Amino acid sequence: MTRWSDSELLDAFLKHLDTVRNLSPATRRAYATDLAQYLDWCERAALTVGEVRRRDLRSYLAELAAARYAKTTVARKQSALRSFYAYLTQSGLVSHDPAAAMSSVRLPDRLPASVPPDVIERLLSLPDVTTPRGLRDRAILELAYATGARVSEISGLDVADVDLAAGQVRLFGKGSKERIVPIHRLAADLLRAYLRDARPKLLAGRISDALFVGRSGHRFSTNSIRRMMARYLAQTASDTGITPHDLRHAFATHMLEAGADLRTVQELLGHIALSTTQIYTHVSIRRLRDVHERAHPRGSQEGHPG
Repeated sequence: MTRWSDSELLDAFLKHLDTVRNLSPATRRAYATDLAQYLDWCERAALTVGEVRRRDLRSYLAELAAARYAKTTVARKQSALRSFYAYLTQSGLVSHDPAAAMSSVRLPDRLPASVPPDVIERLLSLPDVTTPRGLRDRAILELAYATGARVSEISGLDVADVDLAAGQVRLFGKGSKERIVPIHRLAADLLRAYLRDARPKLLAGRISDALFVGRSGHRFSTNSIRRMMARYLAQTASDTGITPHDLRHAFATHMLEAGADLRTVQELLGHIALSTTQIYTHVSIRRLRDVHERAHPRGSQEGHPG
């Protein structure tokens, strides 16, 4: 077996993420950061990546926990190690996989925020649609709630990805996976008005393929969309702590509460695993339980045996 340095092994894995798994730059950077930290630990422990055993990985994760890293962060770093070693063993670059049989870090159950429909209604009414920026913002918010699209997916939309006649948009999710998502008539009408009345003014004579553009005429970035959404959300529900990503959660939860089946919502959200979508059923059940306890004549009474 050819002897590779640890840094060469990491470089080979990161190249694999780029060329084979086609991960987003942000995801690749997260892998690079987490695994560079791991290589630093290997050096301090006088171990090479190929020499590490499962007990060594347990020691590494225990050190992270002792340093008060959040459980979600430790779990992410463990996931990066699993992917790293799986690639190395499958490629024949190391002889064994110490991460394969490791127990996963247990995470607390964290349900998405349940956003009431009236909060969404208030949010969508806030942008001033008589201005180019306000019309753009309203179109983005309406599209986010109509499709459950990620902020990054909305930012990445080109004009050619929107088919208003058919009432659908083409989204590119994680790993550049493509999906077609329908949009309702109100969202389509707002997009049509934005394309006709607002986008040309924002472009001010510039040429761009991007659907949503900022004041400079460049693509409206993911961070800019998040800041815009957060600004309106702060006006709408500052006491609830709702985030831009919670619009995606609201889409899924409200669809399920209205009778949509889980598989359909999975397809609309672009989830690979059904288990990822199933968390929204817990949100719906929790809401139903709250409503039941408030509305049922005996729901608020204390139980008395006998």
